[in-house]
Amino acid sequence: MKLSIAAASLTTALLGLGSAVPASAAPAPFFFSTGSPDGRIATASRPGSGSFEIESADDFFLSTATTLTSATFTGLIPATSSVTNVVLEIYRVFPKDSDTSRTSGPPTFSTPKVPTRVNSPSDVAFASRDSLSAGDLTFATAVLSPVFTANNSVSPGGIHPQPGQTTGGDGPVTNEEVQFTVTLTKPITLPSDHYFFVPQVELGNGDFLWLSAPRPIVPPGTSFPPGVTDLQSWTRDQGLDPDWLRIGTDIVGGTTPPTFNAAFSLTGTVFTPEPDTLALLGCGLLGLVFLRRSKTQR
Repeated sequence: MKLSIAAASLTTALLGLGSAVPASAAPAPFFFSTGSPDGRIATASRPGSGSFEIESADDFFLSTATTLTSATFTGLIPATSSVTNVVLEIYRVFPKDSDTSRTSGPPTFSTPKVPTRVNSPSDVAFASRDSLSAGDLTFATAVLSPVFTANNSVSPGGIHPQPGQTTGGDGPVTNEEVQFTVTLTKPITLPSDHYFFVPQVELGNGDFLWLSAPRPIVPPGTSFPPGVTDLQSWTRDQGLDPDWLRIGTDIVGGTTPPTFNAAFSLTGTVFTPEPDTLALLGCGLLGLVFLRRSKTQR
């Protein structure tokens, strides 16, 4: 349907206005937290430089594009150990960034080694930063408690492919409770989506064990938006890669398997259109509607 001359003129004017006036956006703070550690379980997570790699993951959701600038996470480390590297990885939810056909590797790669990949992290990371790469991130540590006990753990060597994945866990573990505060000197910008956060810590001796947080999330944690499921924590090691196991459902198991979150927070910035910009565009569109209506009523 052709527009009237007046409508065409208004359209041209709006397009011209859009090109002459830069997009207006108001920065707003972003914050997400799963809350404080609950002491139910602690799971290994370390980069694969000196030893085989282990990843533990917990999810978060972004309803709009967000730039992440810092993060915290809390876990157990030996009191005598030093931190030599911190890695942060961001995964999307399977099947994104994943080989669903499983035909690109050797024969042993073709069959999944876990009960399910539904709601797991993807095969490969969407973004990553590490403290050994110049300009990526810096970190600081704070001892929250010199002695903290987690009731169960998944330590190196405690991750197995099916059918032997359900071990019940590796039992209680006690060490220093340490909070890591990470500043992303190279921020991570993510589109709206469902993600998993994976922190890894390399120590001079011993292993970092990431502490769990309540699931469902309770105050002071941040609730997920309505209609979005707070997924449970997952883990894998280098031998299980690219597959992941659910820490509670697959590894701990039991008649009524527990489910876990992990203790972390994210801080950043989101950008939303200014109200005056939206109002201007809305008035223009309404003008087009009225012009078309007046033409059809002639």
